[in-house]
Amino acid sequence: MVEFAAWSATFVHTVPLATTANSPPSPPIPSPLVAILPLLAPLATAVGALLVRRSDRAQRAVSVLGAIAYLGAVAALYAAVAEQGTLTYQLSDWQAPFGITVVADSLSVFTLAFAAALSLAAVVFSVLYVDSYGQRVSYHPLYHFMMVGVTGSFLTGDVFNLFVWFEVMLLSSYVLVAFYSGPEHTRAALGYAVLNLLGGAVMLVAIGGLYATTGTLNIADMARRLANASEYGIDPVPVLGLSAVLFSVFALKAGLVPFQFWVPAAYRAAPAPVAAMLAGVVKKVGIYAIVRLNFTVFATATLPAGLSLPGFVGESFLSFYGPILFVMAAASILVGGIGAISREDLDSMLAYSSIGQIGFVTLPLAVGATVPAIRPLAIAASLVYALNHGVAKALLYLVSGTIEDTVGTVRFRDLGGIAVRDPVLGGSFLLGALALIGIPPLSGFFAKLLVFDTSGSALALDGRGAALAIAIGLTGSILTIVYFSRAWTRGFWGPPGRAIEFWGGADDGAVSGDGRATTDGGTATDPVPEGAAEVESTSPSVGLVGIVAVLALSLVVLGLGFDPVADAAMAAAEAALDREGYVRAVLGGTG
Repeated sequence: MVEFAAWSATFVHTVPLATTANSPPSPPIPSPLVAILPLLAPLATAVGALLVRRSDRAQRAVSVLGAIAYLGAVAALYAAVAEQGTLTYQLSDWQAPFGITVVADSLSVFTLAFAAALSLAAVVFSVLYVDSYGQRVSYHPLYHFMMVGVTGSFLTGDVFNLFVWFEVMLLSSYVLVAFYSGPEHTRAALGYAVLNLLGGAVMLVAIGGLYATTGTLNIADMARRLANASEYGIDPVPVLGLSAVLFSVFALKAGLVPFQFWVPAAYRAAPAPVAAMLAGVVKKVGIYAIVRLNFTVFATATLPAGLSLPGFVGESFLSFYGPILFVMAAASILVGGIGAISREDLDSMLAYSSIGQIGFVTLPLAVGATVPAIRPLAIAASLVYALNHGVAKALLYLVSGTIEDTVGTVRFRDLGGIAVRDPVLGGSFLLGALALIGIPPLSGFFAKLLVFDTSGSALALDGRGAALAIAIGLTGSILTIVYFSRAWTRGFWGPPGRAIEFWGGADDGAVSGDGRATTDGGTATDPVPEGAAEVESTSPSVGLVGIVAVLALSLVVLGLGFDPVADAAMAAAEAALDREGYVRAVLGGTG
């Protein structure tokens, strides 16, 4: 943490293109095969889980071991990228830009690292949380196929395979959202599927248009051609339009306003560990795609005649995207925050909170797109906030799942007093909430500080909209305090609700020999809250509570040991802006 101020100041005075243009070429890569290990691990796990699906125990073992192998593969790739620089793997030895290329750089491994860690926690939670019938209906193969899609999206080197990996990820998640098969779940899954299938069709049309316009699908080759558009005979005007269509699809995947309407229903319907991954990881795939394509590829393109649109100034494509990103980020913060305040159950509150928090992830990108001098700081702030939100929101959804597994409901009117009945579970929720509010020494403090530092640095450079960005950030922070305070006081503090009267170890009751809660020395005769009637034992699972406690502790560790996180985010931001380095690693030559 001592280095944090200096690190932040370094970003403010860095102009990325001047710095990266003279960066030395990456050293030879001795083992490019390591780049595809994170893809092979979940793929092998999904296939293995299908093969042993008749045995619950074997399937769960394969799933957990596969999640551990996935984390190990990502760790190996992370170490290789840190030592060797950008790694590429050309499938079947077909060289880019004609073959399928896997590319791992500091940006992709940063996102992969927290995705793999959260995936392991979600898999272990799933083993304990999903019932035996659910285990038998291919929960684990579907989950790992979803992670194959997530991993491929982070590692792909061309826009067509980005579409392919998106579809792999989403096809699995459709089934997982509808996993419980009730009317609400089916309705949510149908809406989620229709919107994302429509988005996929639009994405495919945009990709086809980009291929017709630029003559390539390879990300590095497209960046090189757009940087020298006249040399390749490319008209930048249709490219800008097609990139905007592609951007709208990424915004849909990320759940940014005005494409957020699928989020609340899908997150409420999905099993808790799936909702944790949807909010913590899958949403970040859309953010990653925005950063990769807009800051690495389309940032190199310009409109020589300038942007002849009201409110848009400049020639760069990012000058066009800056105001759009800002409006989406601000609307997401406000819509998500206000919506979360009015929710009457924990899952709905967390779903709307995810809309608001993704606005905080996007806000620094909007500022950075408008003010070129602070783009490294802006991207780093976005990545750090994405990491903090991923861990904290996954933690909160798993807390919600633990509560529902224990008492059968997460409605605030039925809760209360959980922090007294189970201090570990209540304390874990509190740490997750404080991390999203931004209280030191948790990781969320640094994440929110970087978001405000980005806007403050832009304001010092007379950046357009910087003061408004600060005001939006402050408003969103106040809304975050309000809805988490409301959730804490109604769900975890105060007098116990009717559901919590059946919580194991309650002070005002005991647990009878048959596992039913008793009050005043007799058998409980009051009706059990809706959804809790089937719960025979209302003591929370030690395993489930242990998993959420580990995630809560990780928020403290990430905050106290923030310097490595800051260094990783700095490297990822530089990789996102290092067009020449990316082109050189994928295509060779000088970029």
